[in-house]
Amino acid sequence: MKKLLETNREKVLDLLLARLAYERAGVKLYDTILARMRASGSQDVMRMEQEMAEYRDEEKEHEEWLEEQIRAAGGDAHGDSEMARLEETEASGVEQIVLGGREPLSKMFHALLVAELGDNAGWDLLAQLAAEAGDHEAKRAFKKRLHDEEEHLLFVRRVVQRFARREVLGQDVSMPTGAIL
Repeated sequence: MKKLLETNREKVLDLLLARLAYERAGVKLYDTILARMRASGSQDVMRMEQEMAEYRDEEKEHEEWLEEQIRAAGGDAHGDSEMARLEETEASGVEQIVLGGREPLSKMFHALLVAELGDNAGWDLLAQLAAEAGDHEAKRAFKKRLHDEEEHLLFVRRVVQRFARREVLGQDVSMPTGAIL
């Protein structure tokens, strides 16, 4: 990440701190949804548990990786930044829906879909900036995490679609598992 940091260290750290804030929020969202899934007693919902737990663990890995990168760049992984505050504000509505615990799972997954769209955009931006800076190592690292997030997005999108088919069209569809993707 050396080349990318040389372009504008403070702005790169700002973006990394923003991603870190989003990943931390993502872990909380996944933890809350997993707890709700487990409490649902629905075998159909539990079909998704393993996949969701894997995605939660990937979110945690992204969080820990970002903390390491920020520290290695001389930043404070628990610090504040302009972009981190912006992304925390953006995520606050999603967190209210999911962490509030009053909404049905279908709405919680819809909110998670919004979070995953933002997460994908953030990793994509970092990968593009690394590529333009000629930092191939950073680009590879960002692309790896972007690929993880793309999988999360596809899965959550399918879950939201299945809930909508049930609620809107009255179709009897089962929830997806990793094998269905």
